[in-house]
Amino acid sequence: MDNTSIITQVTNPKEEEIISCTQDKGAQCNISLKKQRHRSIFGSLFCCFRGYNVEPPSSNNNTSSLPPLVEENGAIQKRDQVQVIPVPSPPGKYLLPELKVSDYGRKCVVIDLDETLVHSSFKPINNADFIVPVEIDGTIHQVYVLKRPHVDEFLQKMGELYECVLFTASLAKYADPVADLLDRWGVFKARLFRESCVFHRGNYVKDLSRLGRELGKVIIVDNSPASYIFHPENAVPVQSWFDDMMDTELLDLIPFFEALSREEDVYSMLHKLCNR
Repeated sequence: MDNTSIITQVTNPKEEEIISCTQDKGAQCNISLKKQRHRSIFGSLFCCFRGYNVEPPSSNNNTSSLPPLVEENGAIQKRDQVQVIPVPSPPGKYLLPELKVSDYGRKCVVIDLDETLVHSSFKPINNADFIVPVEIDGTIHQVYVLKRPHVDEFLQKMGELYECVLFTASLAKYADPVADLLDRWGVFKARLFRESCVFHRGNYVKDLSRLGRELGKVIIVDNSPASYIFHPENAVPVQSWFDDMMDTELLDLIPFFEALSREEDVYSMLHKLCNR
């Protein structure tokens, strides 16, 4: 296994040598959810639904298998062409354990790692927040990790309001130690890695129906639309982050999630926002 297959990332346009999968993580959400000056966070969330020109899974395929480490994404369609991709039947055993008593009544927020909360590289970064050793084929490699601005405030607030789950298409040998360093407050009640994804048409898809939670109370926060092609109506997209230390997207999302935590289900509020 080479080091390029450990971290699932999108291409950083500012770097000539970026550690990513064999192919790009895919089409990015072209419109940021970042709150523009003099606008509320609600006014900037109109683009949260994306459709994809991806065929539904074949009933003859084993959608839980993970073929070679290759990723491809479908093209983004316009809002009026949104298509919800049919998903495989949920498994007999769900990915998440039973809900803890402390999380009763809370919605579940699934949060991506790479380019959503952090940016990591095998290329040395002078101002790295963490340096994580990762063993690959008997050799220890250093992974340099940058934290997205305001990630601490974002995670603490999310932990107060939601049952939070880390779900990344990266391998656990990299993502687990990064999460240990990132989440000092124990916000993530569970961590899911590449083996929990469904490999569908070249993408590692995070199938929310396999979590074991009511879909009307599940939100996914992710920079890659391909990650939630089965459930785009549950998504709050964020712009991919690499090294912009002036970025405020996570901070700007806090008021939105505070309001969403009081809603009966996620669809009503997300639908209203996307129609604005």
